[in-house]
Amino acid sequence: MKRAKKMMLVVILIAVILTPFIYVQANKMIYTNRVSRYLVETEKIPLDQIQSVTGVWSKKLPAFCAVVVFKDEPEVEYIYFAHNGVMQFGYNLTEEGKQKGIEKSELKHYNKPEE
Repeated sequence: MKRAKKMMLVVILIAVILTPFIYVQANKMIYTNRVSRYLVETEKIPLDQIQSVTGVWSKKLPAFCAVVVFKDEPEVEYIYFAHNGVMQFGYNLTEEGKQKGIEKSELKHYNKPEE
């Protein structure tokens, strides 16, 4: 009987330890899928024009987002939030983009916020 209780305690402990890791990985996959679907279905961007969509866990808010890189603009990482709906809320230039001196007005996939 004592052995069964120890085994159950070990299983519960392992579950408690693994739960945060599973939660983070699952949310990153969910955000990747939501943003990918949004780009293809809503924005009508052909899948072959998208280089990558990566779910990201951030220590800042929002906790989860997706980073998108387009093939025609590999030096720009577009940041999408996909909690309730999907929306672009920023971009980052890679070091190569900064060296090229890319300006905000030159961005091909930047969605200007509605004012």
